[in-house]
Amino acid sequence: MKKKELKEAFNNNLDITKDKSYYEALKAEVDAQTELNRKEFEDLDDEVRIQYEGYRPGLYLRLEVEDMPCEFVKYFDPAYPIIIGSLLKGEDKMGYLQVRIKKHRWYPKILKSRDPLIISLGWRRFQTIPLYYIVDHNMRNRHLKYTPKHLHCMAAFWGPISQQKAGILGVQTVSEIMSNFRIAAVGSVTEVNQMTNIVKKLKLIGRPCEIFKKTAFIEGMFHSPLEVAKYEGAAIRTVSGIRGQIKKALRIPPGVFRATFEDKIIKSDIVFLRTWVTVIVPQFCITVTSLLLPPDQKSKWQGARTIGRLRYEKGLHAPVNEDSTYTPIERKLKQFAPLVVPKNLQKALPFKDKIVHKPKKQQDADNERVAVIKEPHEREVSKVLSMLKTVHKMKMKKENKAMWLRARAHRKEKRENEAIHHQKVQQMKKRILRYKPRKAPDRQ
Repeated sequence: MKKKELKEAFNNNLDITKDKSYYEALKAEVDAQTELNRKEFEDLDDEVRIQYEGYRPGLYLRLEVEDMPCEFVKYFDPAYPIIIGSLLKGEDKMGYLQVRIKKHRWYPKILKSRDPLIISLGWRRFQTIPLYYIVDHNMRNRHLKYTPKHLHCMAAFWGPISQQKAGILGVQTVSEIMSNFRIAAVGSVTEVNQMTNIVKKLKLIGRPCEIFKKTAFIEGMFHSPLEVAKYEGAAIRTVSGIRGQIKKALRIPPGVFRATFEDKIIKSDIVFLRTWVTVIVPQFCITVTSLLLPPDQKSKWQGARTIGRLRYEKGLHAPVNEDSTYTPIERKLKQFAPLVVPKNLQKALPFKDKIVHKPKKQQDADNERVAVIKEPHEREVSKVLSMLKTVHKMKMKKENKAMWLRARAHRKEKRENEAIHHQKVQQMKKRILRYKPRKAPDRQ
């Protein structure tokens, strides 16, 4: 109260003119109303007091943001929460990011390269086109068409620069209410603002047009001498396993080059080159602008759609490459040239190795056997003859068996007689040698 009295005395002393301006009158009215409100609501709780007089100065923070789109103010919804954050130095630039990513275990689909993905990274939400790859044991970044199911892989995309080891979260769409789990991938940033050389396999196929011993001209693999110059010295191979090397391009026709092989190839050989081609990461990044939409459309923001989604909406089917379909293999029988042996060599060959050209027997349709239909009597006669033939076969079989038994008994008896004879001969030799006089000693 003392301060208030001093203030009024000071104002009265300085007020030379009694005429006050409109601004001063309005200010005095506001001060009076503020003082009245303070006296009236000073005993109430803050929550009840806010309901009556609103937020007083000192209970809220006011931020001024420059260059804001007009849609943000036009469609502002106080009930929709807005999170405000700040960026560090250098995070306002764009560049290539490499992240270690994994498909979420609860997400029902696998992610495909070049399909748009909405990523939440730090304070930002943006849509980009990632390329997935995996690092081989020789440090080659091999391109992946789809993400592995239960393994981590690497991804590269164009987006705002962020700190390393920052966590990321990816979803396919935010405009649909999905019955399944919506988070598609999770991961962290590994490299920032560094281009990665991602490569994928490339197999080029050509055919020989001219062959000179172990050298051949190959066509159909390249389209210009410049492409051939890029792959000079590269290793090539035929389907049969003959290895070779690209030497130099010909002037005409364009795309034909000379190659050497470790063995002579033939016209029907297919020559192929296995190499790697660089995959360029697309520079695509759009910010999620859901806050600029009307209140009833804030949850229906839609950016770039996937190719599968576009085909589904337009009722189109995936294009079918005829070269990728399985077809039955039809191999033509190769007609080899007849073997020609010189006459001089034929004369030197032994008789059993001489080549005898026998004319082929031509079948005469008129002289071929014709089916004969027998009469009933003839069939009875044939039946009786077949029965007699069967009886004769059984009889001969029994006779052959009896003869084999007799021969076996005869061989056994013969072996026994030979053993007895051999024993008698040995005894006789012993008797003869027993009575034979001994040789007299030599005299010196």
